[in-house]
This record gives sequence, C-alpha cells and structure tokens, in this order.
Amino acid sequence: MEKTVNVREIIKKNKNTMNFTRVSEKMMPKILLGIAIISILTTIGIIITLLAETIEFFNDVSFIEFFTGTVLKPLGDNAQFGVLPLLTGTIISSTIAMFVAIPIGLMTAIFLSEYASEKLRRTLKPILEVLAGIPTIVYGFFAFTFVTPLLQKIVPGLESTNILSPGIVMGIMIIPMIASLSEDAMSSVPNAMREGALGLGSTKLEVTWKVVIPAAMSGIVASFVLGISRAIGETMIVTIASGSSKNFTFDVTQSMQTMTAYIVEVTGGEAPAGSTLYYSLYAVAMTLFVFTLIMNLIAQYISRKFREEY
Repeated sequence: MEKTVNVREIIKKNKNTMNFTRVSEKMMPKILLGIAIISILTTIGIIITLLAETIEFFNDVSFIEFFTGTVLKPLGDNAQFGVLPLLTGTIISSTIAMFVAIPIGLMTAIFLSEYASEKLRRTLKPILEVLAGIPTIVYGFFAFTFVTPLLQKIVPGLESTNILSPGIVMGIMIIPMIASLSEDAMSSVPNAMREGALGLGSTKLEVTWKVVIPAAMSGIVASFVLGISRAIGETMIVTIASGSSKNFTFDVTQSMQTMTAYIVEVTGGEAPAGSTLYYSLYAVAMTLFVFTLIMNLIAQYISRKFREEY
C-alpha cells in the first residue's frame, strides 16, 4: 500500500526549514563579527598591558640608556639595563637563519614549481612541511647536542653555547615556510607567460629566473620577511643552545642572548613584582613586539607594491 503524502505537513516542514535558515543567516554575521571583535580586543589588551608596564619601567630607567646601553646587568645594586646586547643577539641569530633558509627555501620552491613532476611535487611538499610540525624544543636540543659538537670540530674556539648553532637550526626550521609560500607564489604565475617565453626561444632556466621569479616577486619577498619575523620571535632554540650570556659582541662563536630568551629567563626567575627587573621584562617584550610589527608591515608593503594580478 502506497504511503499517502500530506501536502500540509510538507509545507509546514519546508516553512520551519526556511525559518531556521533565515534565523541562521541573520545570526551568522553577528557571530562572526563577535569573533572578530574578540580578536581585536585581545590585541588591544596585549598592547595596553605591555605599554602600561613599559611606562613603569621607563620611570626608573632612562629611555636613552635602555636603547643605547651596551651593558645588561639586571641584578645587583648597580643594575644596568641596556638592550643592545639582546638586540644584537636577536639580529645576528635571525641573520644567520636567513642566510640558511633563503637560498635553500628558494631553490626548493623553484624545483617544486618549475621542475618537479606533479606526482613528485605531491610527495615532496608534504614531507618538507613535516619540518614545520616539529616542536621547537626538539630543534633546540638538536642544535645543542648535535649541531654544536659538529661545528666545534670545524670552527675553532666555538663555545658550547653560541649564537651560530641556533641560528643555523632556526634557518632549517624556517625552510618549509619560505619554500611553501614561494612555491605557491610561483605556481600562481599563469602558464601562458611560461609558454610565451618558451615560444620565443628561452630555456627553462631563463624562463624561471627572468619570467616566473619577477612575476612572483611580491610573494617571494613576503615569505622572506615572514621568515625573518618567525626567526626574531623564536624562543626555545635560542634559550637552549645560545646560552644566557648578555654579551654585546658580533662574534658568532660566543654565547649571546636574544630578547625572547631574556623574557624566558626573567619569567622563570624570581623577579619580585613591581621591581625594575620585573618591569624590564615588559620593556623588552614591547621592543620585540614593535620589531615584529615593523617586519609584518614591511611584508604587507612589499606585497602591495609588487603585487601582480593576472
């Protein structure tokens, strides 16, 4: 016996479905707006917290002394708070990392985008990106227990904790980011541009360097700047492998400390709340925040200036 169809029930069911759809359509933008506002308020809260505590620090320490001082001795009666040793350590470690990551990452991206077959690309890219999933503390112990002893056999006078080893390992960690973002930028270049250059008699290498890379330059440079920002903000690798010596030097064989490592040291120490040492934590964190913000603004500027739309 065939089941009878009740038209009224079908209309009522469709009406309820439509009402639910209308309500969800009205509510979803409000929910998304609320989530966006939470993100903005969180950022504002972080800035206010850092700024308020940083102002307290500069009530006790001269602004000029902080940014021009070459001695950082936060403990003792004659405490000195010069941030230049931390800035130097941060810049040197990030520079070493980029000397490792940029050439290897860019060459890897060129191979994946221009020379690898589709099957090989689908195999190699996920394997490469596994490096990005390794915890940074593992990289830190790798730098301290493997890379440093290896470098000590090559570089004379290399200390057990130094800035060279973590810089190299940070570069290895950043390779997947630069390679993946650069490969995405080069893959977005239309094939018509490649085919046109090949049709004019260019070789594959000439097409890569004279057509594809210039066309994808905004994405490539943005990946470099984001890689630098990642290196500047790295914590565990430098904390474990670079030591805690607050030396103002450009000798990469010596132990140095970065801004992130100093923050970890002060946070994990016994700095009394309300002391100058305690407030120095926020001053260094604010300096790091501004440093990273500048890098991100540079990346956005470069992306907009050199963006190519096809």
